[in-house]
Amino acid sequence: MTLTEKPTVETHTAPAAAKYNYPIAYLRGFIVALVVAHHSVLAYHPFAPPPPASLATQPRWWTAFPIVDPAKWTGAAILAGFNEPFFMSLMFFLSGLFFWQSFVRKGSAKFLRDRLLRLGLPFVIGAAIFAPLAYYPSWLQISHHAVTTGFWHQWLALGQWPAGPVWFVWVLLAFDCIATLLFTLAPKFGDVLGRITARLSTSPVVFFAALVAISALVYIPMALIFTPLAWTGFGPFAFQTSRIFHYFVYFLIAIGVGVMGLNRGLLAPDGKLARRWPLWTIASLAVFFATATITVLTVKAHTSSQAWAIAREAGFVLSCATTSFAFLAVFVRFFKSRSAIFDSLSANSYAIYLLHYAFVSWLQYALLPASLPGYAKFAVVFIGALGLSWLTAAVLRRIPAIARVV
Repeated sequence: MTLTEKPTVETHTAPAAAKYNYPIAYLRGFIVALVVAHHSVLAYHPFAPPPPASLATQPRWWTAFPIVDPAKWTGAAILAGFNEPFFMSLMFFLSGLFFWQSFVRKGSAKFLRDRLLRLGLPFVIGAAIFAPLAYYPSWLQISHHAVTTGFWHQWLALGQWPAGPVWFVWVLLAFDCIATLLFTLAPKFGDVLGRITARLSTSPVVFFAALVAISALVYIPMALIFTPLAWTGFGPFAFQTSRIFHYFVYFLIAIGVGVMGLNRGLLAPDGKLARRWPLWTIASLAVFFATATITVLTVKAHTSSQAWAIAREAGFVLSCATTSFAFLAVFVRFFKSRSAIFDSLSANSYAIYLLHYAFVSWLQYALLPASLPGYAKFAVVFIGALGLSWLTAAVLRRIPAIARVV
């Protein structure tokens, strides 16, 4: 799936004719903008680690914090803390919504060829070109002088190739391949999955409870074994170890939602989820602050208690699901008609995601000597990175070959 693909056909379970879905398309664009904001604010996080002595220094926090600015902003901790539990899970969910109709329309072979083009090729380009370009300012902050040979010497000696945010693209491609194999070997499983999610969708609360239960089952044991911060990587292929099955659960359940059609059930414009958007919004904020409180208390107490760890990870699961439902409810409820700005953001969102990280890190580096408070630097970086990546995406997509991919 690309971030701009529009479902156009019916599936084996005969969903309602699928038209361009404004709420989901616009939510995808908004979440990508939120990704840009998240990466823009990390340089000003009050708990950001100091710049390392070299790129080889362990742990390699610079892969998450390419630039660390002395100017700090307390709001950065709140914004990053709010985003972190849910936005990648919701991106996998939104991606899964369009899997089934595309799979049925194209067949497994053509579907996989399309995924390799639309996901595999951008991942290779993103990892090979965009990632080193985005991380070069990290080297500049450490070395204080532009010596490209020194950067490449340390980069190639890492034993791994940091790919930056495009890790999402290769993991999504892997999920597409796994789901294709699953539905090819068990052709009826898609219909079964669709019927299950259709029954759950009659009550968003029941659907929510099922999602929380399944994701807790696959996530909490992994988080306790590997810790939430652990990553597994080989070459440019990296993923957050504790969350890989959690992400696949969101992706797979979204496929079930897509089987029955996006205008029915859970995501119906006049459905229970949309009508009760205020309750989901309030609940998402309450769960987030409760989870944040548990996390802060755990850190302050320096506790290694298993009970506290389970409570913290259960909070992650609840916060992820509640905030995801809140955003789905708000967008399904209010974004029912066309908006020129959101049309452009949605159409360019995939390319923005691929391009933004380099703009973010270079703008953060450029602002290091500026005598501005952290919140002001964040605003400049976010607006600048979003605007530049959006403009670049729009220009590049005028080239037919690029437009076919992104």
